[in-house]
Amino acid sequence: MEWDEPPPATAVSRLGHSIKRAEQALIREKTRALRDVGLSVPQYTVLFTLAESPGLSGAQLARRCMVTPQSMASLLLTLEAKGLIVREQSDVHAKVFQCRLTQSGWVLLHRADAVALAVEQRLAAVFTPAESEEFRSLLERTVAILDDETGRSAPPASSASPAALHWPQAAGQ
Repeated sequence: MEWDEPPPATAVSRLGHSIKRAEQALIREKTRALRDVGLSVPQYTVLFTLAESPGLSGAQLARRCMVTPQSMASLLLTLEAKGLIVREQSDVHAKVFQCRLTQSGWVLLHRADAVALAVEQRLAAVFTPAESEEFRSLLERTVAILDDETGRSAPPASSASPAALHWPQAAGQ
């Protein structure tokens, strides 16, 4: 290929470009919705992950939330300062701190999850149930194929829906 020749495919026609645009649109809408409850998407993701798996360390959370350990450290400091999580020294490793939601964290997560779920439901509403299942299946297959080819292992996809989580009832609800 000569340097003055156009690339074989334009960005708009590439699958990766479409996936990225869809991801950005979803994150943009969740960012807008979560702003009303005072959380960012990464903060919500941490709270949601801790609801599913209490007691994770910062390193474990970073892997599951797909952020760097440095970013997670900053997120945890912010969430702890807001009184939404507590970090307790592990019984097994003195340098490891396990994270858990506080009651305030549970209350805010319930509110945040409702607005995040509304965004997802708005998206799902444009698909038939069969299309939604096929779309989800294709995305999971995409992840599996790419992880297999790179030799990396993605964090396990949660099969739990927000409603399926056994969250403690928030005070006053």
